[in-house]
Amino acid sequence: MRLRKLIPALAVLLAGVTAVPASAAANPYERGPAPTTASVEAARGPYATATATVSRSSVSGFGGGTIYYPTSTADGTFGGIAISPGFTASQSSVSWLGPRLASQGFVVFTIDTSSTLDQPDSRGTQLLAALDYLTGTSAVRSRVDATRLGVMGHSMGGGGSLAASRTRPALQAAIPLTPWHTTKSWTTDRVPTLIIGAENDTTAPVAQHSEPFYTSLTAAPDKAYLELNNASHSAPTSANVTVAKYSISWLKRFIDNDTRYEQFLCPGPSSGTLVQEYRNTCPNS
Repeated sequence: MRLRKLIPALAVLLAGVTAVPASAAANPYERGPAPTTASVEAARGPYATATATVSRSSVSGFGGGTIYYPTSTADGTFGGIAISPGFTASQSSVSWLGPRLASQGFVVFTIDTSSTLDQPDSRGTQLLAALDYLTGTSAVRSRVDATRLGVMGHSMGGGGSLAASRTRPALQAAIPLTPWHTTKSWTTDRVPTLIIGAENDTTAPVAQHSEPFYTSLTAAPDKAYLELNNASHSAPTSANVTVAKYSISWLKRFIDNDTRYEQFLCPGPSSGTLVQEYRNTCPNS
């Protein structure tokens, strides 16, 4: 008799334990509300952000930089991203990406390199040093999930992001922006990679750089190539809605495992005023 009375109570208790929202149970890394076209194209996302300056003299292996991070800790930790500028450039050339990405739920580190003349492989090593600093001793290390990291870079910094990915396959995502590198084959790179090229790039023409890079990524589980229509090499160095939209979507999909953003990547944009060409390996999930 006593057992029969306990069974209904136990059933109620188990129902309460298992009543977890399906999305939360499936993916603990989702950050922010469900995306819309307006939200991924907006100048700022749902998170308020703050910055921390990292002086050159306080670090080794790279040239310091600026960390952009969500001020709220209510959602737990966030994925981390390091971004390198290109040849002769400073972090100011990629700084617009800092608050834009951080406000979508990432900790973003735009770095200065040891020298503005550093070559791509050196920039790749410096991107990894910046991530190690971000997760190891930075003032915001408690906000970063060290298992969910990515790299980005412009020009030689984009080549650096390929080099960093080849060196550290545990990275979750890479986005080379109008990348430049003398190495054309990246068959051992196993990081999900979105390459953004520019149709009118005369510094790193897509036929000699972005396109062969993309084609060679045969070991990457997912890859995409987006070519900006009628754009130059410097297109990613100032606020660009197309660059931001697909960068956010790629980082969300692969650093946050957030399939809600797959709608922007698969099948992806058609050729038109903003996009000259888009290739990918859909489906991503």
